[in-house]
Amino acid sequence: MKLSTAVKPISHIKSHASEVITEITETGNPVVVTVNGEARVIIQDIKEYEKDRESVAMLKILAMGKKNMLEGMHKQIHQAFGELKKKIRFAGKP
Repeated sequence: MKLSTAVKPISHIKSHASEVITEITETGNPVVVTVNGEARVIIQDIKEYEKDRESVAMLKILAMGKKNMLEGMHKQIHQAFGELKKKIRFAGKP
């Protein structure tokens, strides 16, 4: 969905807030709110916002992992699993 198709002036939002919220909730599509013809904010369904935040968090984790790998801050898979097995064995002992 292109945001350019969901642009509404703030005057429309003020006079039709309930309808706009219903539309956003039903479609999941955000609405761009303009003030004096300039885009200022986006109104977005909370569930879509939460999905967006989760996606951003995952991308940050992937970027950190890539950075660590490029900097040599990683282990070979056999070494990592070997260390995990040792921890599991020691965790089971009193």
